[in-house]
Amino acid sequence: MSRPNAYADREPVTMRVHDRAWTADLETDRHASDRRFVVDEAIEAVEQTRPDRFVDIVTHECHGHPSAYLYRALGSVDSDLDLSDRGRCSCGGYVTRVTILADGSNGTDG
Repeated sequence: MSRPNAYADREPVTMRVHDRAWTADLETDRHASDRRFVVDEAIEAVEQTRPDRFVDIVTHECHGHPSAYLYRALGSVDSDLDLSDRGRCSCGGYVTRVTILADGSNGTDG
């Protein structure tokens, strides 16, 4: 089952595969008003991150802690991931670090 294109009417968070650590800022007004959009873009951000690298996903505070809605959804990504809660950013949002593990690595959720 394919997801709708999260970038249909705006510039995407990322348009290339990232070879180093990076941050996906999912705190715009549209993100604040549409949790599904946050999830779709977070998945796409993870898919655009190379193995042995990480993406810090910053989500709007209005949706609450991402463990309540995002962590499970990231399980749909076809890679082994390590999720870590990095706390809150200075603007009140939440930061989740998603490391894409190389084949054979053993990550832990938490």
